[in-house]
Amino acid sequence: MEQSGYLVTVATSQPSHAVISQVLLGPRAGLSMPGMAQLSCRMGLKKQRLLEAKRHQSPPDGTQTPSAKEPRLEPLATLGPQRSIYFLGLKGHPARLGSEFFDQPAIPLARAFLGQVLVRRLDDGTELRGRVVETEAYLGPEDAAAHSRGGRQTPRNRSMFMKPGTLYVYFIYGMYFCMNVSSQGDGACVLLRALEPLGGLEAMRQLRCTSRKGTAGRALKDRELCNGPSKLCQALAIDKSFNQRDLATDEAVWLERGPPGSSEAAVVTAARVGIGHAGEWALKPLRFYVQGSPWVSVVDRAAERDTQTGAKACRDEDF
Repeated sequence: MEQSGYLVTVATSQPSHAVISQVLLGPRAGLSMPGMAQLSCRMGLKKQRLLEAKRHQSPPDGTQTPSAKEPRLEPLATLGPQRSIYFLGLKGHPARLGSEFFDQPAIPLARAFLGQVLVRRLDDGTELRGRVVETEAYLGPEDAAAHSRGGRQTPRNRSMFMKPGTLYVYFIYGMYFCMNVSSQGDGACVLLRALEPLGGLEAMRQLRCTSRKGTAGRALKDRELCNGPSKLCQALAIDKSFNQRDLATDEAVWLERGPPGSSEAAVVTAARVGIGHAGEWALKPLRFYVQGSPWVSVVDRAAERDTQTGAKACRDEDF
């Protein structure tokens, strides 16, 4: 009986995997018996080498290795100045305080500011940070000390009538800026009076030295950097260009929630500063500061004693 041939397994290599095929060899292929045996031996060795190469390419844990056609993801390079770890975007990140925080009447907003962190991001990416330790509330048209007294609206005070969280920055004495934040109620706002510097102190010092008058030869102490409404504007490079900006969405200045426990300190309620022209309104207890803070602009010892005895508070009958 004529032998039809032998069935031989052949391994062939493809770009990303091995394919094993079978061919029928024998006299029909024009090969003698010794030739077929020699060819079968060579094919067997080739198959073994291909299988071993495949095993070396596969990781021991069984994970797949990417083929030549699959993209490899490399770690992203970090370039340029970095934003605060708290500033992940204008929406949704946990530290930045949004519009709902500012949407409250001036008195509770002035108290709520205490302990929160004001952040100013300079053009070069440097972030200046300070914890709010002193504020004043201005109640709008009824308040004789407010720029909106009597309900008057001017190009200068228009920010006071804009949505809560709008910055009202104005120029005083021909040389200084003050920063306010609008609250609920037409013409009502909160003046930021003092900060406890937390970050970027050397940049603050340089900005203050560039702006201040008369004491250019003396180095400023840390407690002198932001202990006043105009001083904090100098230290944070806040000028008229910030007027009417939204503190809830701006990329150069924003408010972050202070660390836990920062709003639990005793709060002193005292008369506002520098409004002697406002008659009885000059005596209203509308200034709020953190008791014992060395960064407060003006300490009121009598008000602190009243705070300790519980006698001083913002009551409805005071207004």
